[in-house]
Amino acid sequence: MEFLQSEEHRMIRDVVIRFVNEDLMPLEADVLAREARGEGLTLSPEHEDLLNRKSQALGLWGLDSPEEFGGSDLPPDVMLAIHIELGKTITPYKPLPDSPNLAMLMMTATPEQRKKYLEPYARGEKKSFIAISEPGAGGDPSAMSTTARRDGDDYVINGRKIWISRVPESDFGIVMAATDKGKGSKGGISAFLVDKGTPGFNYVRKIPMIGGAYTSELLFEECRIPASQMLGQEGQGYGPMQQRLSVRRLQLGAWCLGMAERAISMMVDHAPQRKTFGVPLSERQAVQWWIADGVMQMHALRLMLIDAATRIKNGERLKSELSMIKIYATEMSATIVDNAMQCFGAMGMTKELPLQAMANRIRVWRILEGPSEVHRMLIARNRLRAGP
Repeated sequence: MEFLQSEEHRMIRDVVIRFVNEDLMPLEADVLAREARGEGLTLSPEHEDLLNRKSQALGLWGLDSPEEFGGSDLPPDVMLAIHIELGKTITPYKPLPDSPNLAMLMMTATPEQRKKYLEPYARGEKKSFIAISEPGAGGDPSAMSTTARRDGDDYVINGRKIWISRVPESDFGIVMAATDKGKGSKGGISAFLVDKGTPGFNYVRKIPMIGGAYTSELLFEECRIPASQMLGQEGQGYGPMQQRLSVRRLQLGAWCLGMAERAISMMVDHAPQRKTFGVPLSERQAVQWWIADGVMQMHALRLMLIDAATRIKNGERLKSELSMIKIYATEMSATIVDNAMQCFGAMGMTKELPLQAMANRIRVWRILEGPSEVHRMLIARNRLRAGP
């Protein structure tokens, strides 16, 4: 089975493949060197600017943005095919905008918010973050303690948020807060658009993560914003937030598949060349089984992604299926990358190859957008509710 049925969509994917091979892959050595120097797995400003101009010239900005904002409005199946290709490189670049926040804004933004936030975001002119997790309430967003109280024509936000990606480079954020703590996720959580620089918006610290990534911690102290900055209806922020998380979980599945395919390709290239005790690694049963198991597992994940993308395209709202993808993709790709590192021996442990960066990135993804344990709990709960 294949994601893409139309020639037009296959051509778009081919453009992405060339962009990855010709523009992103060649930058991996520089990215790895920066990470080895303690600068994080980041692009230099010059390289980021170059990639922005190149991706715009190729028509790769706004891939799933609405046509009214100059985007291509690509459906979920095409976007997944694109993200598989982008997942094959550790060069940290994705054409703008970031799809999950775009999806949440599309669901909830008022005409005024569309003009101020959604339209420039969809065109890649603004960047955003989302602040959900809190110290002590990371895996259970319904237990968040950050509050937003109504005060006349304003809301006042107080609380602490942590593990937030992309804050330094963002222009605004979606901040989740409790407007009725007694109701929790069932009518008590709301979303707010908060511009960086708003009084009471405090940047606490930049947190180094494994694999050269960074997250941030924010503190909101009497952060006053107009009531018009509420995103969606009061108390109804949990549902759109979950839909936003669903978009990212699909992306993670695609990125994991791309990464696994890259690791298998590296093994297939390396194993026939490397000899141990006079025999190529490709003739060792252990290595053959790593490859065979990996190929089977990747095929299974591809079918899971095709099924999910097709059903979403047809208007279904998935629950357990996205949790299955999140668990299976991260755990499967982690095993494949680990086997590739083992196949390369000492070289697989170096920061000269991308394998260690891939392994660390996947390890973070097992926590990001909900840890595996929570997703297993949700799958079991949904199945138990369904009955025998």
